Amino acid sequence: MSKITATFNELKAAGKKGLIPFITAGDPDPGLTVELMHALVRGGSSVIELGVPFSDPMADGPVIQRASERALSHGVTLHSCLDMVKEFRKKDPKTPVVLMGYANPVEQMGADRFATEAKAAGVDGVLIVDYPPEECVDFAARMRIAGVDPIFLLAPTSSHLRIKEAAKIASGYIYYVSMRGVTGSSNLNTQDVASIIPKIREETAIPIAVGFGINDAASAKAVSKTADAVVIGSRIIRLLEECPPDQAVQSLETFIREIRVALDT
Repeated sequence: MSKITATFNELKAAGKKGLIPFITAGDPDPGLTVELMHALVRGGSSVIELGVPFSDPMADGPVIQRASERALSHGVTLHSCLDMVKEFRKKDPKTPVVLMGYANPVEQMGADRFATEAKAAGVDGVLIVDYPPEECVDFAARMRIAGVDPIFLLAPTSSHLRIKEAAKIASGYIYYVSMRGVTGSSNLNTQDVASIIPKIREETAIPIAVGFGINDAASAKAVSKTADAVVIGSRIIRLLEECPPDQAVQSLETFIREIRVALDT
């Protein structure tokens, strides 16, 4: 059983929903990333999504684009991200970590080497935004052989066939994008989310996490009524942009704890 599956089983047994925050590795400073990861755990995170910075993050809005630019300006690479996970694992062997990013760095490294090095670093899942499930059967198999969950995106525009394809090869959880457009948008429609999630559940028993447009405790609470977990990214990146570096760790922990309390209430 994977660490992600075990975590969701524990949440279900406790009657709780998952909280999955996203941060970009190396933003605002590479030396701060591991501290921020630990702060996320202290605040009540269930799984951490660690973004691999990329020069053309097409699914991300301007907030996360800026985070990637800042991280790249510090020289952060896929190898750097794996080193950060290794460092995080020295103190936290339990909390699942998912690498989220784009195909180019993975293709450059090679899928087999990526799977091996990700597992060795302590990565539990990978979500490659521009890997469509119907073209990634072999990639997903490589990941599972290495003991890493391949996670795939679904969206409001996903056809029934795409849902079936993702359900067939995904493990860990499915990430449902709650709206058309990019991250950081604010036009979240929880009724739309509630109407589509049952259609995904008809095809798979693995957990469904919902992201894009979840900015605060109220929206997280609303989405959690039908989803197994909520993903928060752009709002966290904005928080890190706005607060002084010496307050970043504490501010992030406080924000995540507020979301955790809302989900548990």
